[in-house]
Amino acid sequence: MQIKKHNINNILILFLFAHLIIWTLVPSISNNNLPLDTIEALAWGSNLDWGFNKHPPLSAFAVEVFYQIFGNQDWAYYFLSQLFLVSAFFIIFKFSEDFFQNQTYCLISVLLLEGIYFYNFTSPEFNVNVCQLPFWALTVLYCWKGFKDNKTIDWLLFGLFAALGVLSKYLFIYLLVAMDVFFIYLLVNKKINFKCLISFVTFLLVLLPHLIWLTENDYITITYGLHRTGTEDQNFLDHFIHPLIFLGKQIGILIPFFGMALLIVSKLKTKFNFKDKKLLFLLTINIVPIILMFLTSMLMGVKIRTMWMTPFYLFFGVLLVYIFQTKINLNKLKIFVSVFLILFILSPVIYLYVSISQTDKRTDFQGEEFTKNVMLEWEKKLPDFDSKKWGLEKYLKGWEEVNIGALGYWITTIEGDEWLAGNLSYHLGKYQGIKDYGRDAVRARWIYGENLTLCGRYFSTKMLLKKKCIKLK
Repeated sequence: MQIKKHNINNILILFLFAHLIIWTLVPSISNNNLPLDTIEALAWGSNLDWGFNKHPPLSAFAVEVFYQIFGNQDWAYYFLSQLFLVSAFFIIFKFSEDFFQNQTYCLISVLLLEGIYFYNFTSPEFNVNVCQLPFWALTVLYCWKGFKDNKTIDWLLFGLFAALGVLSKYLFIYLLVAMDVFFIYLLVNKKINFKCLISFVTFLLVLLPHLIWLTENDYITITYGLHRTGTEDQNFLDHFIHPLIFLGKQIGILIPFFGMALLIVSKLKTKFNFKDKKLLFLLTINIVPIILMFLTSMLMGVKIRTMWMTPFYLFFGVLLVYIFQTKINLNKLKIFVSVFLILFILSPVIYLYVSISQTDKRTDFQGEEFTKNVMLEWEKKLPDFDSKKWGLEKYLKGWEEVNIGALGYWITTIEGDEWLAGNLSYHLGKYQGIKDYGRDAVRARWIYGENLTLCGRYFSTKMLLKKKCIKLK
């Protein structure tokens, strides 16, 4: 079965568009509340900085841009997540065009990724793992272009996207270390010049604000990362148990992927030509990062959380198709496409069923209702408040006339449980008492604390700006 080039492009666009729409709509319909990591990023975004207590800043920057455009519309952040994902898919397709003469192989390389649950079931939650995806793909693309063509612009873009990847999540460094391995190979074989060092300069310049922030904040994100791996409670057996668990989970994750591949690969036997630079590059960017993660777990005795591997398999489709391209039977393409379509349709259906049937998830939290109740409690405990004047009072400041929103209170700080405080910060904009005052008043700076505390400034009956904090149970 042969597919014309223009039809392949149309199929790719249709697939990407369908994926974008389906995985935006399904969680928007089935979830009552945004997931934890997205709420967390939104809370960070209300007080932007060059880093936060857990992660570098790029995920917060991304959601804040969307907040400024769409406000607190839940669907917008599911859309953002899928936008990052399908962008990565498109980049992978463009990358694969350098590896295959037949564009059908390029399409198969992308479609195979639907067999990895990172790219469907877990994709609605915009977090640092999803944030890496387009930058992981772009870094690989321009690294390859740099090695192949040695153009200055390619090396500059490689450095830029590599830095943006690290600003998404530090684990991005595993990809960069793998690329260094390939760089050393080319250097030993005298197949590269030092123009590539341009990328290193770009990389450092883009990272510099975050590196300064790290030094000024006692490297708090690194401390958090080490804590998440369980370094504090490890024992000798962890050096063996955790790596084995890691391998087992990766095999399980890839079963549907390999199952789809078997539908179109006629024979699994193939010969490896290790003089093939394309093959070596694909093996390096796909296998070396996983080996490094395994070694990290083994040497340090730490847990590797499953979700951390989200970007690691983006180019697995390209690798598999490239290795077995002479064994791919395009006559079986109809069977492959049929199974792909079943999986493509079934995945959101299963997600929808789980979301509706299970009621103990964070996405079942009634965040908007919770916010309304908190604000009612805030109102009860505040003096000098007249509910009849909601939105009617005005504060004269110089030549500027500023409307006092309903309640007339500007929430400046929310301290407390990260889930509750994050939800409150996000949903304040939906509450009638806050939204009319302006965006600066809608969002609140979220800081940690054991109890939920709201601090704000408010206008008294004497039109004076006052500050008050209220602790809530």
